[in-house]
Amino acid sequence: MASVWLASSLWIGLALVASVLSIWVSVSVALVEIVVGAVAGNLVGLPIAPWVNFLAGFGAILLTFLAGAEIDPTVIRKHFWSSMSIGVVSFFAPFLGVLFLARYAAGWPWPQAEIAGISLSTTSVAVVYAVMVETGFNRTDLGKIILAACFVTDLGTVLALGLLFANYNVWLATFVGVTAVALFLIPRFAPQIFAALGERVSEPQTKFVALVLLFLGGLASVAGSEAVLPAYLVGIALAPTFAKDRELPHRLRIVAFSILTPFYFLKAGSLVDAKSVVAGGALILFFLAIKIVTKFAGILPVTRLFKFKPRDGMYTTLLMSTGLTFGSISALYGLTNGIIDQQQYTILVTAVILSAVVPTMIAQRWFLPTDKPAEASSGQPAFDANTSVGSATAPGR
Repeated sequence: MASVWLASSLWIGLALVASVLSIWVSVSVALVEIVVGAVAGNLVGLPIAPWVNFLAGFGAILLTFLAGAEIDPTVIRKHFWSSMSIGVVSFFAPFLGVLFLARYAAGWPWPQAEIAGISLSTTSVAVVYAVMVETGFNRTDLGKIILAACFVTDLGTVLALGLLFANYNVWLATFVGVTAVALFLIPRFAPQIFAALGERVSEPQTKFVALVLLFLGGLASVAGSEAVLPAYLVGIALAPTFAKDRELPHRLRIVAFSILTPFYFLKAGSLVDAKSVVAGGALILFFLAIKIVTKFAGILPVTRLFKFKPRDGMYTTLLMSTGLTFGSISALYGLTNGIIDQQQYTILVTAVILSAVVPTMIAQRWFLPTDKPAEASSGQPAFDANTSVGSATAPGR
């Protein structure tokens, strides 16, 4: 038992170090946690016990849920075509680019090339949402458009993984059916349930949300899908309810960012093996370059088409070039099912993690838009639905 507490103190200590460093260098704590995890994993080794996997997985689920809950229906209706277009192009451009690179340049067989294309087609909801919350973009039109586009991109990733590799059985049908029923019922009855439970010290509202997420996530895992997918959909279903009660998502964010998500980001960094990175460095950089170049070739012209300001278009393109959650999940799926080997897995995961760090750091350093998000007179975050896309930006640091 003592070793469990010592191991947990190591993880929390690294999370504290990452928090302090992120304040010092003015970079998103999610990115710093990934880097700290990679350094610690290679220098001292991080013990990844079952309880660490659970906390990291639950952190990814809760973070994905909160990202979905930030998607405002009014903004989506207003900017439907821009969000949809950016999301669709964001998936197909890197998927096809990496697919053909892996097949014809690297010589990987088609199934392995498909895993590579899927893994590097993603946009990281976890990283983007973490950055949005820290900078205040989650309260703006631009931030909500980016989050909606993230959903479209990652939905394409999940569908591609399912269509190409899923087992079509009774469990998959059960998962789809139960999720559909839950998504129909939750927005209709959750407000009454939350009102009946009330805001109490025991946090029954938070426990209700956790119950729904864990149950649907469990069904997804049994069906061969991923637990983060229903979490995103449930978040979108509850978005109108959360828009009326900002205190509940605020409490959920405290739980997620203080305890759970550090395990997820630190674990993601610890998966990078320095020796394998050196051995496959050229291919890693090649995959990373193809992902970013194809994202830019696809997304940046779309932002121009929808009249984004140049700075906002670059910021959007860079954030949409990130990858982490679904990318690492797709690569791990390929490894677990014997589609790719350990060396290929390391190459893909390292490229995915680098795509979480490099574009985000560039976006935060050089392409943050200049206006601050609107603040409601009550002191609660707000956004102006009539504000142009180009006006949404981060608060001053």
